[in-house]
Amino acid sequence: MDNCEYISKVINLLDPEKNIIYNMTQEEAVEIVKSGDEEAIRKIDGQFALVSVDHKTIRMARSIGRPLRYFIAKRKAGPQLIVAERIDIIFDYLKKEGMDDQFHPTYTRMVPAHYITKIELLGCPDPNPVYTRFFTPERNKFKSYTPEQLGENYIGTVYNEIKKWLQFRAKKGPIGVTFSAGIDSGSVFLLTYHALKELGESPSRLKAFTLSVDGDGADLLQSRKFLRALGLELFLEPIELDYKDLDWKEAINVVEDYKPLDIQSATMNLSLLKGIRSRYPDWKYLIDGDGGDENMKDYPIEENPELTIRSVLNNLMLYHEGWGVESIKHSLTYSGGLSRGYMRTFAPADLLDFEGFSPYTLPNVIEISEGIPFIDMTGWDHKKLYDLKGQIVSAGVKAVTGMDMPVFEKRRFQHGAVSKEDFNKHFPEKEIAYRKEFLSRYE
Repeated sequence: MDNCEYISKVINLLDPEKNIIYNMTQEEAVEIVKSGDEEAIRKIDGQFALVSVDHKTIRMARSIGRPLRYFIAKRKAGPQLIVAERIDIIFDYLKKEGMDDQFHPTYTRMVPAHYITKIELLGCPDPNPVYTRFFTPERNKFKSYTPEQLGENYIGTVYNEIKKWLQFRAKKGPIGVTFSAGIDSGSVFLLTYHALKELGESPSRLKAFTLSVDGDGADLLQSRKFLRALGLELFLEPIELDYKDLDWKEAINVVEDYKPLDIQSATMNLSLLKGIRSRYPDWKYLIDGDGGDENMKDYPIEENPELTIRSVLNNLMLYHEGWGVESIKHSLTYSGGLSRGYMRTFAPADLLDFEGFSPYTLPNVIEISEGIPFIDMTGWDHKKLYDLKGQIVSAGVKAVTGMDMPVFEKRRFQHGAVSKEDFNKHFPEKEIAYRKEFLSRYE
């Protein structure tokens, strides 16, 4: 240890303005992270990516909605920590400093959501991060609850988060919902519509943007049907694009990942947001339903050979965090679950100068969803699990807004915006094609 030089030089390239913290200042939140107090960090209300420096000790914490990456570079004086939202921001800094020969994208690290990541910046050798949970919701805590009661609690919490966002963040200007009329985007649209009215704002601030490629895809028909049933079709604005506007390779560059489902979703999201931006150069605020599937464990288990219904229902926040930071399957480069996958939503919006918001990703909301007694209510039955989301969310929307929300069969965003033929024509079948395209950016 005599030859180890302690150094706490940190280059923080994060933009603090992208944090949404309601109950304290940015500086106060950073001081709480510095303390390492898990309970205090959990009380930071909002979404955030925070870094504290205390001599050689660095602590970082994030919620799902804010990406946070780091890289340890070697200088003669010792190690240097570079912190940023994206891999390419780190790479650009290293190039500017003449240290890009140290770089490979897989050497970067993602701070996993819901953990304090502590690093002792010593450099003899590079330190391993130490992870401590600051968010541990109690599973299955609600007993003897009906779907109506659970829905009122769950959706009531989502509604409160939307109201806070409208009151303290999206105070002026139009608001766009990226809208497929699925359960998540449908509920977010109706809750935002109701919140605007309750807050004395004009609902005319709101638009539901739905993507249609070459006049095809089932989402546009579904969106019209959804809104017509409620007398709200005037809020629908289709974004109709040509097949040539899809570009999965560009989506990989934007998202900085290679997971096929996330890249497919990001490709459609990027196209949709480009269409909105070309039509509305000054539009700022977007809201969406990302995270709703994870909260209600509503993914087709049969499509993933690694999963069983028992693994999904027995593991805390499996879809949010993956197998966990202690698991051999956990990716240090990417994290896991929605902690990793949220770049499909964040990165396209950020690239195009939108400020996005996904209320279903917030800890206050996830805490309620994890308390739902999924095992008792489904008896390990796949179909009952898939049906439960529609029952709980529609009941909650009814309780909060008084509206009867149409519920349609689940369909992924990337499948609803384009015909099956065009989808299969555009996207590679195997993950290796996506992975090669990503790595080619740094060859």
